[in-house]
Amino acid sequence: MNHKHKTIFLTKEKVRTKKWYLLDAAGKTLGRFASEVAKILRGKHRPDFTPNVDCGDGVVIINAEKIKVTGNKETQKVYRHYSGYIGGLKETPYKEMQAKHPERIIFSAVKGMLPKTPLGKSQIKKLRVHAGSEHDLQAQKPQAVNI
Repeated sequence: MNHKHKTIFLTKEKVRTKKWYLLDAAGKTLGRFASEVAKILRGKHRPDFTPNVDCGDGVVIINAEKIKVTGNKETQKVYRHYSGYIGGLKETPYKEMQAKHPERIIFSAVKGMLPKTPLGKSQIKKLRVHAGSEHDLQAQKPQAVNI
């Protein structure tokens, strides 16, 4: 048997129109949920995935404040960012982040799972995280998916 199968290798021009998925974070575990979101943003859920092309889809996340973490992370997890100045390290505990900016929790978890390259930066732009069950992307007609 001499079957010739060609590997599909997408170029930027050949990428089909991007779909948008609507995911509900309520009651989900942070890391497991974030890795599924990262997979969709990268395009790894598609049969024609190409590592060097932005072929992923868009993701809208609602109910960001209802995400769960396991173990003692709720009391021990800390978000750090550095201004670049001496003594400019800012630390925000998980509890405080959940109260003030719950959408940043999911955003930073997903961002850490994407490549730290120009391609990864363009892929994270397709992520929209909202606290609460309302979102402003009705025009994109996001398709509700259960993960």
